[in-house]
Order: sequence, then C-alpha cells, then structure tokens
Amino acid sequence: MASLRRLLRIGALAGSLLLCLIPHLIWRLLRRRSPWPQRFLALAARSVGAKVRIEGKPHHGDMVLLANHISWIDILALGGATGAAFVSHDGVARWPVIGWLAAQNNTLFVSRERRGALSGQLDALRAAMLGHQPVALFPEGTTSDGSSLLPFKPSLLAVLFPPPRAVMIQPVHIDYGAATADIAWHGDEGAGVNAMAVLGRKGSLPVTLHFLEPFDPATCADRKAMAAMARDRIAQSIATHQRPSASPSPSV
Repeated sequence: MASLRRLLRIGALAGSLLLCLIPHLIWRLLRRRSPWPQRFLALAARSVGAKVRIEGKPHHGDMVLLANHISWIDILALGGATGAAFVSHDGVARWPVIGWLAAQNNTLFVSRERRGALSGQLDALRAAMLGHQPVALFPEGTTSDGSSLLPFKPSLLAVLFPPPRAVMIQPVHIDYGAATADIAWHGDEGAGVNAMAVLGRKGSLPVTLHFLEPFDPATCADRKAMAAMARDRIAQSIATHQRPSASPSPSV
C-alpha cells in the first residue's frame, strides 16, 4: 500500500505541475509577475497529503519570514500560503527539475563556501524585497527534529541594516503536531529516502503555520539581536504547542 500511495502522490504532483506550468510561462512571456508558483506550491502540498492550517495573522505589508525548518514540505506549505521567495543554498540550483522550479519562484541561491560572494547575495535579497515579494528564510540553516530549535545563523539578516524599505519581520512556527517525528528530515538521511518515506505515509498530514507577532527590525541593535528575538518567539510557540508523548498502554 505504501508503494501505491507513493505512485498516487507523485502522479498528483506531476498533475499539479502540468496544470500550473503553461499559464506560468504565459505570464512570464507577458513580463507580468506570475501567481502560478504560489498556486503550484499550494497544490503540491495537497498532493503529498498536507492539510495546511493558518493560525495568527500573516503580515500583509513587505515582510521577511523567519521559520523553523523540519521537512521539505515546509517550502510547499509556507510558499503556498504566502507566495514567499525562499533563500536556499546554491547546491539546490543544480538539482534536476527542482532547481529550475525553485528559480521560477525567484528563489535566492546563496553560496556557503564563497565568503566574498556575500555582498552580491545581499544585493539580490534587497532586490527581491524591493519587488514586494515576501522573503522566507530558515535561519537554522538545516532541518531539525522539530522538538527544539537549532541556533539561528544571522549572517543574511545584515540585509536589513538599513532596511531597503519599510519591512517587518514575522517569525513563523511550522508545526506538524504528532507527525513531526515521522516526517522530520534528519541530517544523516538522504533526501530521496526521506521523500519516499513521506510520500508513502498513510493518511493526511496536518500542518499548522503559526504566524507570530511581527516586529520592526529597526528596534533591534543588530542582526544577532534580531535573530535572537525571532528564535525566542518560535521557541515559545513550540513549547506552547508541543504535544506530550503518549503514555504506554497498560499490560493486559
């Protein structure tokens, strides 16, 4: 049955792509900002079984979203809900198909190795923000197990000093509830192995996006203070919504 579920979900993903691709290319030919990447991400989230629910109020002005990172489904859920462009390491740009699809949503590919490239990366991030598209970052830099947060890496937040325009930062807690341990993408697990496990998973996958109180980066002394404020708010939300582990059933 797991193999059948994988086939059905992969088929649904392919169908979602075909449905959105042609109108997206037409929008691009007309040099208009395309709504189809966001629509594709929302459909893709449904295709893999995710049921996305929003709690809190997404900020509707220019914003930077800082979220915890558990799974590749984070991108489908958050991108489908907000239309955000993501910041990703430049290795993703070379992935077949995935890299091209990411570029269609104006993904900002950054280099982790070339220190001298930081200035150009910050310029690209500023340009995206000037285009009024929300920008989403996963400041942990990698996925975690979802029960706690890794340290935030604040280097790219330097783009907000000074802000290129009036922007707000909104922390987002991505919450998979009881399914967190099942779908978390661990560092020692291959991407393909995790994808097959998630696609073969039985049942739907509830995902709650907790949009927390936004704040003005101008109120922070530096990017480290900004990262700390966002991390504290997400950590508090994780602690508030964390489900206690089920007690073992008594022996009969």
